[in-house]
Amino acid sequence: MIFLDAAATTPVRREVLEAMWPFLTGEFGNPSSHHSLGDAAARALTEARQVVAAALNCRPGEVTFTSGGTEADNLAVKGLALARQAVNPALNRVAVSAIEHPAVEESARYLERFHGFAVDIIPVDGYGRVTPEALAAVLTPETALASVMYANNEIGTIQPIRQLAALARERGIPFHTDAVQAAGWLPLDTKSLGVDAMSISGHKLGAPKGNGALFVRGRTRVEPLMHGGGQERGRRSGTENVAGAVALATALATVATAQPTASGFTRPGQQPTAEGQGAPAVPGHAARVSGLRDAFIRDILAGVPGALLTGHPAERLPSVASFCFPGTSGESVLLELERQGIICSSGSACAAGSDAPSPVLMALGIDPEIAQTAVRFSFDSTISAQELVEVAGAVRTAVASVQALSGAWRA
Repeated sequence: MIFLDAAATTPVRREVLEAMWPFLTGEFGNPSSHHSLGDAAARALTEARQVVAAALNCRPGEVTFTSGGTEADNLAVKGLALARQAVNPALNRVAVSAIEHPAVEESARYLERFHGFAVDIIPVDGYGRVTPEALAAVLTPETALASVMYANNEIGTIQPIRQLAALARERGIPFHTDAVQAAGWLPLDTKSLGVDAMSISGHKLGAPKGNGALFVRGRTRVEPLMHGGGQERGRRSGTENVAGAVALATALATVATAQPTASGFTRPGQQPTAEGQGAPAVPGHAARVSGLRDAFIRDILAGVPGALLTGHPAERLPSVASFCFPGTSGESVLLELERQGIICSSGSACAAGSDAPSPVLMALGIDPEIAQTAVRFSFDSTISAQELVEVAGAVRTAVASVQALSGAWRA
């Protein structure tokens, strides 16, 4: 099997399993308990937070552990907007891009339905990019929050986050970015990016599903979604998932270092290592995978008549190549490829049970009928050139087969 659906999830890294295993077995204490088991868990949680903070170039107190990217997005959008409205009731608008993940879009719609907010949609161009001019056009004195994802999960387009965040900051508006897909491929330096909040998720990085984190800058107020014992500095009550926090920290530190097996996480009682310290630049594997992605795109466009690349041709994630194949059904192409041992996707894995055209592709101005022919190929860092050559050949065969069957059916 060739797995090309890494944007949906990734296999768990061995070093992540090894790092979290003790906290699923012998070191099972509650970090809020005042005994030796609890103290060991609390130290592990503190060290995990330090590693995540180092990867994001922020203070440990600015990191809130969550159950994943969806919860982090919900806490950012709802929590920041509601906290600002509580101080100034006139702040009753949120601005989100037209191609946000449903976790952001639906959080904004929740504010609209139940808290009287207006949702301003920031348009994108034909490549899926938000320009500073487009953002400026929707911001108002009543805007409580702006949210634009760092890189899109369906088409891979990367946004000019530094420019967008700077524009929002000039107007005194907090800026959040969903960096779930960017993590592991793009710099996550929150100071350099200038964002006020950033969401990440572990299972896109080689950690198990069910863990993530939200960065919130400094003294920015956040209204919690979950109330209780006041864990996570009051931002997210509930007994912390220590093993999940360790897994996220290990995965983040692993992808941020040149040594692919370095975890950057230390067991309780040990001194922190140099691994994972300091905000990472673009990981070393990103350039290699970008080259393989570009060659794969060229092979598909040259070998499949009518194939349409979606997303920006250059400003895109190293790990994503997405196409529309007019005259086919995207789902039919997927089935043909799976018969050949190739696993990929027709779009977002988070649009559960939906067979409607992708809202992301519609926002790009793609015709609904064409949008339903979409196929996304997303890689992890282990992908090889030979595998992508094999996949390109399989795609040519699959598309031709589906087109032939479609033509026969119409006849």
